[in-house]
Amino acid sequence: MEIKEFVTKFAEAIEIEDVANLAAETKFRDLEEWSSISVMLVIAFYDEEFEKEVSTSDLRACSTIQDLYNLAIS
Repeated sequence: MEIKEFVTKFAEAIEIEDVANLAAETKFRDLEEWSSISVMLVIAFYDEEFEKEVSTSDLRACSTIQDLYNLAIS
């Protein structure tokens, strides 16, 4: 999966409607849609899309969408 597709799927996972403003450098915690529920949605996203288990501490180590992507493909 390329980063552009990841950004789109990430946006769908946490229910962001305007994907056009998202980029790899976006700090996802600064997004209006980001919440504690988003953490659970992203964990489920990793499980469904990548068959990969990630923990909340894995997510805490990330600050940008690029970091989340790197975690997914590692």
